[in-house]
Amino acid sequence: MIDVYLFSGFLGSGKTTLLKNMLIQIKEAGLKPAVFMNELGELAIDSDEVEDGVPLKELLDGCICCTGSEKSEAQIQTLLAEETFDVLLIETTGAAHPVEALDAIFSPLFAEKLNFRGIVTVADSKRWLDRDRMSPQIRSLFLEQIRHADLILANKMDLLDEKEQGDAVFGMQSLNSKAQIVQTANSKIPYKLLQNLSAGTKGTVEKAEIGKLNLNTKVLRFEQPVNRERFEDWLRTLPETVYRIKGYVPLDGDKYPHAFQYAYGMAQWLPEYMKMQPQIVVIGEGIDGVELP
Repeated sequence: MIDVYLFSGFLGSGKTTLLKNMLIQIKEAGLKPAVFMNELGELAIDSDEVEDGVPLKELLDGCICCTGSEKSEAQIQTLLAEETFDVLLIETTGAAHPVEALDAIFSPLFAEKLNFRGIVTVADSKRWLDRDRMSPQIRSLFLEQIRHADLILANKMDLLDEKEQGDAVFGMQSLNSKAQIVQTANSKIPYKLLQNLSAGTKGTVEKAEIGKLNLNTKVLRFEQPVNRERFEDWLRTLPETVYRIKGYVPLDGDKYPHAFQYAYGMAQWLPEYMKMQPQIVVIGEGIDGVELP
């Protein structure tokens, strides 16, 4: 049977970084991984992080956990039919309830082929401390992702002082006392932690579909290169309800657009060495008025 791990967590928490770390370690262990990714938006930005040679299927602009469940089943079934692999890593969109996402995994079409090991939730520790500033619907989803985890990564601990670290870990532990909690920076954990997982029984949960969360996506396209300082000044003007930005930003003087990630007020730039579409996906609440500078 194929071991299956589901990576959950709110937008910008570090799920894709965890995915990349695990792909490296799984291959070093002599195993072949495959990936199923769910992205909230029209563009396959996160899937660009999956290296060549790793079987990959995607569900774009939909949710693995609600209306996209049948599409997810079809994608996983195709993956099983076309590829041979030992481990399947499923990365859900930040708007997905982790328990609802299990519907696609436990499809009667292929359930006997899959050994579900557990839900790994990447929790942004800084966002945890500021959770009361979220809208009620978003906060509820954020807490549910932690509540139903079998393993919790209290991520971005390097951004907190010692007291804040303790408050974050104690709070998450109070919410989910059954899960192991690991303090991390950049989602770094050994693959052995996943191998030791044993999924618990999940109870009935109330659905929290994307529409109820008022989350929207918006694609912004660049007509010409931008000045990096001016672009970062623009980021500082964005409302707090912009939870995530990802894509490729063309900068003055550079041949290729830079890979760009933004979450919780923090930006990350990575150089690219090939021609990518100069555009970004903005994810958040009430983002209709968000436009490029």
